[in-house]
Parts: sequence; C-alpha cells; structure tokens
Amino acid sequence: MKPILRRSMRQIGVRARRRLRESEAAFILLAAAIGAMAGMATLLQGWLAHELQHLLYGVTINRLSALGSIRHAWRLLALPLGGLLIVLMGMALAKRRRAPVDVVEANALHGGRIPAADNLVIAGQTLISNGCGASVGLEATYAQMGGGIASLLGQWLRLRRADLRTLVGAGAGAAVGAAFSAPLAGAFYAFEIVIGAYSTISVAPVIAAALAAALIMREFGVEPYLIATTARRAFAGFDYGLYAILGLICGVAGIVIMRLVTLAERLLQRFTRASRWRPLLGGLLLMPLAWLSPQTLSAGHGALHIDLLIRPSISFLLLILLLKVAASVISLASGFRGGLFFASLFLGSLLGQAFGEIVNLNPWGIAIDPNDAALVGMAALSVSIVGGPMTLALLMLETTHDFALMGVVLAAALVSGALTREAFGYSFSTWRLHVRGSEIRSPRDIGWMFSLTAAKLMRRDWISVAESTSVADFRAQVPLGSTSKVVLVDEAGRYRGIVPTSAAYAPDLPPDQPVASIAILPDTSLSPDTGIKAVLQSFDSATADELAVTDDKGATMGIISEKHARRRYLEEIEAAQRGMFGES
Repeated sequence: MKPILRRSMRQIGVRARRRLRESEAAFILLAAAIGAMAGMATLLQGWLAHELQHLLYGVTINRLSALGSIRHAWRLLALPLGGLLIVLMGMALAKRRRAPVDVVEANALHGGRIPAADNLVIAGQTLISNGCGASVGLEATYAQMGGGIASLLGQWLRLRRADLRTLVGAGAGAAVGAAFSAPLAGAFYAFEIVIGAYSTISVAPVIAAALAAALIMREFGVEPYLIATTARRAFAGFDYGLYAILGLICGVAGIVIMRLVTLAERLLQRFTRASRWRPLLGGLLLMPLAWLSPQTLSAGHGALHIDLLIRPSISFLLLILLLKVAASVISLASGFRGGLFFASLFLGSLLGQAFGEIVNLNPWGIAIDPNDAALVGMAALSVSIVGGPMTLALLMLETTHDFALMGVVLAAALVSGALTREAFGYSFSTWRLHVRGSEIRSPRDIGWMFSLTAAKLMRRDWISVAESTSVADFRAQVPLGSTSKVVLVDEAGRYRGIVPTSAAYAPDLPPDQPVASIAILPDTSLSPDTGIKAVLQSFDSATADELAVTDDKGATMGIISEKHARRRYLEEIEAAQRGMFGES
C-alpha cells in the first residue's frame, strides 16, 4: 500500500507543478491558500505571545506596554529569564554553523529557499523575546512564518526561482497585513521589503494572499487595528514644509538608532567573555528601564494608543523616547530576537507628537495637531528603519481611514527614505545582514551572482608547460595557432603565470631563453568560489583577457576568458529581468 500511496503522491505533485507553471489562475489560488495559512500562523503566534505575557506579567486584555506601572518588581525577572531561555536555545543550536535565513535574505540570496528549521528557530526566539517583555516586535516572526510556509510548499512543488520568490513575498506580506488587518499595506510590504520589485505578473497573487489573510483574521473575530484622527481639516503648503522637516528629523533618528544597535552589540561582545550569555545580561539591563516605565516593554502597541489619547507633556514624551530607544537597542544588541517594525512606529509617534508640541510653542501662531504629527512621525521613522514608503503610507491609511492625512504622510516618508538611502543606504534588516558580511542592500535577487562562481565559468581544456621549459622546447610542444595562451606550472604543478603563444614566437627571442621570462600574471589568479562580480573586477584590475583558477594549494583548475564571463553575466541579468515579468 505504501509504495502505491507514494507513487500516487508523486503523480499528484507532478500534475500540480505542471498546472502551476501553465496557469496563472492556479498560481493565484495557491497564493490565496498561502495567505490563509499565513493569517492562521499570525493569529496563533499573537495568541502565544499574549499568553506568555499573561503568565509572566499577569496581563489580561490589555497590552503589556499599556500598564501604568509594575506593581510587583519581581515580575521583571521575566526579562533575564527570557534572556536565559534564548541562551539555552543558542547552546542547543551551537552545532549550527550559520545564522537562520530570514525572508529578506532568502529572497535576495537563495531564490526564496528557507529551511524549515530556520522558521521554527526564528519564531521560537521571537516569541520568547516579545513574551518576556523585550523591546522587540512580532512582525519579524509573522513575516518569517508566512514566507516560510510559502517557501516550503513552493519547494515541494518545485516552483521556478521567480515564482518561489513571489510566493515567499506574498506569504510574508500577507502575515504582516493580517497583523494590522491592512491587506494593502501587507501587499506593498511584500513588494517593497521582501520581493524588492513591483511587477504586473506578481500583483494578483500577492494581493490575493493579503486579502485571504485579512479575511481569516476577520472570521476569527480579530478587531482591525485602528487609530482615531482629527477629522475634516485640510493641509496647506506650509504644513507640508513642516512635516518635511519632521521627515528629515525622523531620517536622522532612524540612522542613529540603527548605528546604535550595531555599536552596542560590538561593545557587549567586547566586554563579555562569553558572548552567548549576552541575552541574560540584556535582560538584567532592561529591568530598571521597565521599572521606570512599562512603556519600554514589548513593541509598544498599548503605549502608543495611551500617549495619543492623553497627550502627555513634551518632557514626558522625550523621556519615554530615550528610554524606548535604549530598551530597543539593548534588546537587539544583547541577542533578543525580533524586529523594529512596531517599535519604530511607536518611537515615530513619540518623536512626531513631541515635534508637534514644540512647534505649537512658537509666538507667531503657527499650529499643527500633535496627533497628526504623531501619525506622520510613525510613518517617517518606520520608513527610515524598515523601508517601504508605500507600505507605511498605506498602513497609515488603513489604520486611520484618513485620506486627508495621506499627502503629508507621503511627503515626510519620502523625505525620510531619501535621506536614509543617501546617507546610510540600508534598511534595518539589510544593515544587520551587512554587518554579518553580506552584500545585500535590498531584497532584489542577487543570489545568482554568488552561485555564478569561477568554478562554473572556467573551462578545463587548457594546456600547460613547465616553468623550466626553453623557448625552443615551447615552440616544439605548442605549435603556432594551436592555442592562444599556455599555463606555466612548476615541478609541483602549481600555477606560475600565463604565456601568450604569440610572445613565445617573437623573432628576436633567443631559443634557449626560459619561457618563464615572458610569462604574465604570475601572481594573479582566482579561487574557485569567487563570484561573478569579483571575477569581472579582477579582469578590470589585471587588464587581462584570461585568468587562471587555482585551488588552495595553487594548482591550476581551469581558465576563464573575460569575453565568456561577461557574456554569462549579461545572460543572467537578462534572465533575472525576464523573471520579473513572469517569462520562462
């Protein structure tokens, strides 16, 4: 029975793959199913995090950051306890020699492929971090599980690289959209932050996934995430100028926060002998911050609403801003898992509200609504840290239902994003990958550049001669016209340069002269794992038309011509462009 069942499953899989390749409608239905599963995963993870906060802090229907104060100081031991759990998880995973692959990295480098274990590791660590009260959000694990589900199903169906990347983006965007009941924001999260490009062929599956996830949340009775705003007012040109200034301030603040996380991480690594214990130390450092203000706990959902409602003083807003920045920096630098998506929204609301209150102190009668400034600040700071101006603009629209606000939100978001790209060049997720040594600047697919290595480009039909060979012997072994270049090797077979055949046949060259004297590029070669980008740079710096590929012992493995390398590079670029438009 089992062989028959396995054979039937294989046949079903083959038919499904063929159908998905041939039918756009089938692919859209698959994306909608992924969206529904992503919505379910988001619902489950949110429930698990809230239950953990209920267990540790006694929180019931309220958000953790909405607590007025911590009545029992011993409950703050949940922070180092959570850090200890992260440490133990790290010890259990110590045999893994690589960091888990997140959705942005997967789409940029691995064609959307995410190992199943990586999804569970990231989800588990993020839920513990958020549940114990560390200043990180759950959006990272929502996106990870949504994209991870899509990746696993897409790999099982053996989807093409471009289709798998689209499906992973759709799953991640659907999960984030489900968290806010904002399907349009979720769709643009997929386009701007996970896929890295907007194409007509990917619109339908991405939006189908986002809508399916939002419907799942609605069916389970989850209330949409809404923020009340001032209604029935218009913005003048002067208002746009003020909010553009707020966008500049938010752009600078976003860069400072991202830099602080890296600086704090390096300091903690320097002053702690065992870096694996950093989460425990981070939990201890977070305790006094949480005692000063519970608004530093978790991502800040409840605190955001409270501050918009009660309109606290400028000094209070700036104090909470500093405490929350410190809590976020410590949480991430010490090794708690999570993202800054909602934390950046909360920080932006504090910065924007403080900006509005300060502007209103002027003696010339210039006034703006601090709540409007808070909403604009939310979008502007999040664009600087998270990226995706349309994602955040649509999130503001879907959570406020305020079309009049959209103009100034877009103005501030575009200013903030432009400043961040010009002065910094990274979003938080890509910056973290850059610190680890990656070349990723966006989620655009550059994985093919790393898979197109010197070992794949080289040809193996090369001719070699010993470095002790004379010109006369060379001419006897290598007839003129048989090959353009010959590899020179020593007695142990190690690479010693390249001899142009035409140079060895120069009329004024003495026959008894060693051919090694006319060899070129004796100290220039490529390793087999050199990527295409580095290969082309090597050709430019060496001003050569052929380079040798050598192993770690110096032995020649093959030869690459510049003409072939550039042709393959252009072919891969063309293939990537075709994939954006859904062509095979």
